[in-house]
Amino acid sequence: MAPLLKMNYRPKKLDPSVFKIGCSQAGKNKWVDMGKQVSRKVQHVEDKVKDLLIRVQNGEELGKDDINSLKARKLIIAQTWKGYSVRKGPNYAPKRKKVATDLTRENLQRGDWKELEFKEYNFNAKGPPAEAGHLHPLRKVEQQLKSIFLQMGFEEMPTNNFVESSFWNFDALFQPQQHPARDSHDTFFLEAPSTTQQLPEDYVELVKRVHESGGYGSRGYMYDWKREEANKNLLRTHTTAVSTRMLYALAKQPFAPKRYFSIDRVFRNESVDRTHLAEFHQIEGLVCDRGLTLGDLIGVLNDFFSRLGMSKLRFKPAYNPYTEPSMEIFSYHEGLKKWVEIGNSGMFRPEMLLPMGFPEDVRVIAWGLSLERPTMILYGVDNIRDLFGHKVDLGLIKRNPICRLGMD
Repeated sequence: MAPLLKMNYRPKKLDPSVFKIGCSQAGKNKWVDMGKQVSRKVQHVEDKVKDLLIRVQNGEELGKDDINSLKARKLIIAQTWKGYSVRKGPNYAPKRKKVATDLTRENLQRGDWKELEFKEYNFNAKGPPAEAGHLHPLRKVEQQLKSIFLQMGFEEMPTNNFVESSFWNFDALFQPQQHPARDSHDTFFLEAPSTTQQLPEDYVELVKRVHESGGYGSRGYMYDWKREEANKNLLRTHTTAVSTRMLYALAKQPFAPKRYFSIDRVFRNESVDRTHLAEFHQIEGLVCDRGLTLGDLIGVLNDFFSRLGMSKLRFKPAYNPYTEPSMEIFSYHEGLKKWVEIGNSGMFRPEMLLPMGFPEDVRVIAWGLSLERPTMILYGVDNIRDLFGHKVDLGLIKRNPICRLGMD
């Protein structure tokens, strides 16, 4: 009969934790009968854990389940040893040999090319990047805009004169001489040459008269117009000065409808910040024809901006000295989820056109916007100084994608 032990019996030499593990393993392996009293069920106990630990010590391989069981009981821990085997290869040499990359003239003359070992060509390797010129994002957008204007039947105006007289920049546009835009805080005036000597005298007299006392249905501004103010040279504040010259030249010929556009640099004495510079680019378009109305202007604007991908337009009444009526142009920005101002527009006043010599039924509709603003939106530029000026990253110039205006 198997000896009996009470359940609470525990030899004094055993640690409580060891006794607990032993009871657990004895019951699990059915070595004993665990009841109120403990009785032995087998004559001989096979300690598998001890056998596994001996196998580990001898470096023998264990099964995955055995390893996990020993790990769980914290009887073993995993350790990794890396070893390397070094042996002589087929190209072994006691000294390092430098392979040749090119067959030179000297090799042929000396005859040592026969003993040279040449490096194999890697036909999958990329060559050095080619150094070449890259178009600036402003130039890319400008080219696409020019293409759109030409598709619409417009002619480009010559805009090579950055220096302009106050007469063509302001007075011929029926902009009064006391207007804030003509102040030195807003305009760059030249010191040398400070004035111009080349103005069409008969036209100057007509412009002076319409400023002082009006005409053509207008009472003018009723002030003493000063020739010395009109003679002042400046850096043009808008490309409309070019439009004025072109319209004056057009009025001197037998009338024919025209469509003009220009894209070039202008200058204003403004505080520099993330959205403003003292120089920027202006886009301008105008249509000169008989009997044009505000409806024609809205139609042309819808056609032009739809080619830029801006199909949702709104117009708001505005004031300009040389256009009446005048409108600000707004487009709905899908990314910002709001209406954004994109330009200005209007119809040139009779006080501007009739002194040039146009027939009374000729009207001119025009609009303008900056080149920088749409370029910044297209290329994700947040600060205008990162797009134009001395702080531009040349990497931007090399990596920017093509402009897709008018391609959809």
